[in-house]
Amino acid sequence: EQVGAAVQKAVSMGTLRVVANVAGGSGIPARTVSASGKPLDLNVFSEVVKLNLIGSMNVSRLAAAAMVKYSAPAPPDGERGVIIHVASVAAFDGQIGQAAYSAAKAGLVGMTLPMARDLSAVGI
Repeated sequence: EQVGAAVQKAVSMGTLRVVANVAGGSGIPARTVSASGKPLDLNVFSEVVKLNLIGSMNVSRLAAAAMVKYSAPAPPDGERGVIIHVASVAAFDGQIGQAAYSAAKAGLVGMTLPMARDLSAVGI
């Protein structure tokens, strides 16, 4: 709800042409299994993925819908806008304790090209 309200607020201020997803919350670094044998808290993993990956998708999908609905294609190339995803080298080379953050950033990298292909048809 908050993201949708923020997108609508941006649209009310003018033409929405650029969105940047720059989430970088890594939570508390934790190993998959601690030295004492305790498994990684799945809620910790889920929260990092929710912030970095699911949050970025939520912003992207709502912003793209607003761009399609409210932004006429801009000459000369017919583009409506651009969505920027900022990932991290951790997507490819995560360090000890970064399983959740690395997974989220790898997911962001992995969804960028298919999203670009999806959205190119509508000028984003």
